[in-house]
Amino acid sequence: MTGLDLEQADIDLLAEQWTAAWTAGGGFSACCTGDVGYEDPFAQIPLAGVEALEGHARKLHQAFPDVRVVTTAPGLVRGDHGCIPWKLTGTQRGDLAMLPATDGFVTLQGLHYLELKDGLIRRARGFLDLYEGATQLGLLPEKGGLGEAALLMIRGFGLRR
Repeated sequence: MTGLDLEQADIDLLAEQWTAAWTAGGGFSACCTGDVGYEDPFAQIPLAGVEALEGHARKLHQAFPDVRVVTTAPGLVRGDHGCIPWKLTGTQRGDLAMLPATDGFVTLQGLHYLELKDGLIRRARGFLDLYEGATQLGLLPEKGGLGEAALLMIRGFGLRR
């Protein structure tokens, strides 16, 4: 089956399986090809295979043991490509990448762009606003404030209103 064969019910089921796997910290074989490729801002290098993706999800669960990922709109599909918009909520109880545990709660919106093969996810690339997440966790100053202006100035971007 190609992406052209997918109907709305199929992409909705795929989105449900995908977000359930993130929430559970595993189970990607239900919705991904064995050689799935994966990238997101927390993956230091592109991941290859279900096992690598499962390991990545386990790291998310170690940092956010109460993580919950839900779809925020119907999935989209066009040809062999799709998109799943989602919302992640959770409390950061452990380190994630270079971010130390904060015990802060986050609500992040994001999406995954997908390449589909035979009705399964062959490649996925995740996008989310890391600055917003770091702000919610208290690691960076809020947008538009004096702290952000100071960071921009230090980084060489000058003052902005």
